Amino acid sequence: MPDRYIDPDAGGVLGAAQTAALLPYPALAEEIARLLADDAVRVPPRQVLALPGGGSLFVMPAHDGRIAITKLITFTPANTGTSRATIQGDVVVFDLATGARRLLLDGPAVTARRTAAVSLLAAQRLAPNRRGPLLIVGAGVQGRAHLDAFCDGLGVTEVVVSSRSETSAAALADHARSRGLSARITDDPDAALADCPLVVTCTPARAVVLRATPRGDAFVAAVGAFTPAMVELAPALCRHVAKHGRIVLDAADARDEAGDLLQAGLGLQALPTLADLIREPPRPVPGPVLFKSCGWAGWDLAAARLAAR
Repeated sequence: MPDRYIDPDAGGVLGAAQTAALLPYPALAEEIARLLADDAVRVPPRQVLALPGGGSLFVMPAHDGRIAITKLITFTPANTGTSRATIQGDVVVFDLATGARRLLLDGPAVTARRTAAVSLLAAQRLAPNRRGPLLIVGAGVQGRAHLDAFCDGLGVTEVVVSSRSETSAAALADHARSRGLSARITDDPDAALADCPLVVTCTPARAVVLRATPRGDAFVAAVGAFTPAMVELAPALCRHVAKHGRIVLDAADARDEAGDLLQAGLGLQALPTLADLIREPPRPVPGPVLFKSCGWAGWDLAAARLAAR
């Protein structure tokens, strides 16, 4: 690992910028694909402890043949719109052979980058039309991460931003322009669906944000809702994709967590996961694609593998 990223006196403790520097989106997407084909990977169900005030504590262990990790983070929805992050915590990386700690990664940086890299990998494998424009609904940390990931990994050059916060929408559009992208803001994401074959929803998932029917060549990555009670997509939209296209889950755990799909009354047990598609490339299916991402400690393990290398 390059010495410039680690303070030897800090025992491998990396801050947010240092963690992000070790996790470029295209390389992380490739590492995720390698992890999904690695038979040594073991990922038990994550433990979620409800906290007073509506927050949650997540404990997410995993290991492969070389390293073991535990992601320990808090999710505090009440921090939305404040100067405090909604996700805080760390990812601890241990050497499997010796048990020694190798790294302590910044949890929010890992979460942002691995989530966007998973969406990028899914788009690379499944998106019928990768040119864009890209519609991003939700202009927070994940909105920026997905903009960067799709720009770096797909070559997207045009983005449409929708957010309840005008300030956040303007900031994300300015960031897109700073990267040389064409960017505009919309207050009607449903209308924008007609022009955007690439779509990402990354909101706090307190209410439906998309209701219109997506294009026939659309790829929709829905990442905001990760519990049965959370939702971003209207039930009719989910049922339309199930009937006329394809729905893919990020991991098997999503079958019990994907609020968008569960509230649409869809059967999730037979839906393929990203691992299924990596191990056996899918046959082309006409119609829109919905990629439902709920999070999985395997994605954090992939980030730790890349960072440790």
